[in-house]
Amino acid sequence: MLDTYRQVVTPEGVALHLRAAGPVPRALAYLVDLIARAAIYIALVQLLAIPFGKAGTAMLMLVSFALTWFYPVLFEALMQGRTPGKWALGLRVVAADGAPVGWMATFARNLLRVVDALPLFYAVGLTACLIDPWGRRLGDMVARTLVVHAPRQAVLHAAAVAPAVAPDHLLPPHGQSAVGAFAERGPGRTRARHARPAGLGGPPADGGGRGAAAGGVGP
Repeated sequence: MLDTYRQVVTPEGVALHLRAAGPVPRALAYLVDLIARAAIYIALVQLLAIPFGKAGTAMLMLVSFALTWFYPVLFEALMQGRTPGKWALGLRVVAADGAPVGWMATFARNLLRVVDALPLFYAVGLTACLIDPWGRRLGDMVARTLVVHAPRQAVLHAAAVAPAVAPDHLLPPHGQSAVGAFAERGPGRTRARHARPAGLGGPPADGGGRGAAAGGVGP
C-alpha cells in the first residue's frame, strides 16, 4: 500500500502507469527541503538580522514567511513538480490525470499543509496517506494532484556528427531492404547472434548484391 500503481488513460487512448509514492519517501523529501530552508534561513540571519539590526530582522521575517509558503509552490510550478527534496528522492508532483501540475494546484496543495499538519507531526496528512490507495494527503485530494516516483534521468550528450561516407558498392533496392531489416532486428539479438549474419555480408557479386542481401536475412 505504500507504493502502488495508478493507471490513467489519456484522451488519445494512451495508458499511463503512475507509481504513486507512499508516506516514507515523501517524508524523507520533506525533511531534505526542511534542511534546505533551515540553511537558507541561517544564512539570511547572518546577512540581514545581525548587520542591519531591527530593519534586518523585519526583512528576515518577510523572507521567512516567503520560505514557508512559497518555497514549495515556486519549485513545484517552475521545476516540473519537483522541489530539491523531491528531486533528491526521485519524486514529482503531477495532476491526477498525469499532466504537469499547474500554479493553482500546487498553491492549493501547499496551502492545505496547515490542515495536514494538525494536530502534531502531520498526523492528519499521514493518516490520509495510509488510508488513500494512492498515498495522497488531504491537500492532494483537494488539489487533484499525485506524488509519483520519477527517477532523475541521466544527461544525454549529443553524438558527434561524422561526415557522410559514400559506400564502395551501390546496393540494389532488395539489398537495401535486407540491410534495413537486419538493423531493425539487431536490438533483439545477442551480440554473438548479431555478429554471425553480419559477417556473411560481403561485396555484391554478379548477382546484384545478393551477398549483402543474404547477410541481411540470415538467422
